[in-house]
Amino acid sequence: MQAQWDEAVAASRNGTFMHRRAFMEYHSDRFTDYSLMAMDGGKVVAVLPANRVGGAVYSHQGLTYGSWLMLPKCDAVTMMHIMDAAVDFMRADGVTELTYKPVPHIYHNYPAEDDIYALFRHGAVLGECSISTTIDLDAPIRFDRGNRSAVNRAIRASVQVSESNDYEGYWKVLQGVLESRYDTRPVHTVAEIKLLQSRFPENIKLYTATIDGNIVAGVLMFYAGPVAHSQYIAAAPEGRECGALALLFDTLITQSADEGYRYFDFGISCENHGQYLNEGLAQQKARLGGRGIAYNVFKLKL
Repeated sequence: MQAQWDEAVAASRNGTFMHRRAFMEYHSDRFTDYSLMAMDGGKVVAVLPANRVGGAVYSHQGLTYGSWLMLPKCDAVTMMHIMDAAVDFMRADGVTELTYKPVPHIYHNYPAEDDIYALFRHGAVLGECSISTTIDLDAPIRFDRGNRSAVNRAIRASVQVSESNDYEGYWKVLQGVLESRYDTRPVHTVAEIKLLQSRFPENIKLYTATIDGNIVAGVLMFYAGPVAHSQYIAAAPEGRECGALALLFDTLITQSADEGYRYFDFGISCENHGQYLNEGLAQQKARLGGRGIAYNVFKLKL
C-alpha cells in the first residue's frame, strides 16, 4: 500500500517528505514498523507513521515528529472517531502505551491540530517538551550586532557560499568539530545522508562556505512543507574566526524567503528529553533572529 500511503502524505495538511515510505524505510532494519492507516468507505482519511517496541508504540522513533497525517476532509469529529478506533485496535493488539509526537504547527500546510484534542479526550499527558528556534520569514528579526559584524568579516575574508555535492568533504569537517568540541558523532553516516539526498534531491541540500575552495563551514538543509530546516551545522576553526556561519545563514535565510518558505527552523537546543536546555546554543540561534517553537511529545496509557 506504499502508493496509497505516499498519496495520502502528499495530500495531507501536515505531512512532509520525511513521512513518505522511501524516507521512513531507509532505516527499517532498526525499527519494527507499526504504521496505521485510517480508512472510510475504502478511502484513506489519515495515516500514522509508527513503530513498535514490545508493548509500546511510538510515532515514530526514527523521525523527529510523526503524528496522524490528516487529509483535508478529516475534521475534529472524524479525528475523534479515528483515535477511538486506533486505541481499540492497539489495545486488542496488546499495546499498553502510545508515545505520540505531533507535527509542530509551523510544518502544517493548513491547520491540523485535531489530533491533539483527540489525545486530550483520551487522557494523554505531555511527556516531553523541547524548544526549537524559528524565524518567521514574513517578519524576520534582524541579526544582532555581533552576527551582522561577522557577515561583513566573512565577506572581507572572501568566503564563498554555495550549494555543494561534497558530502564526504563536509562530513569530515562536521565529524572533526563534533568530536573535538562535544565528544560525539553525527547521528547519520555520510552514506545514509547521500542515500536520502538521492531519493529526495529537492528536499535535502548541502550548503557550504569555502575559502579558496576549502570548506570552512556548512549546513545541511531539509526543505519540508513551508519550512526550511537547518541541521548538521558546523564551522572549522578558520570558519569560526572569519564569521563564515553568519554569512552562510544570512544567505540561506534570504534565499528561503525568496523561494516562498514561511519559516526557517534551526531545530531544538534540548537534551535529555527536553529536561536540559543548551543555553549557549539557544542564545546563538536567537541572535540570528529565531524565537521559540515547542516540539511536544504526548504519552497515552492504554
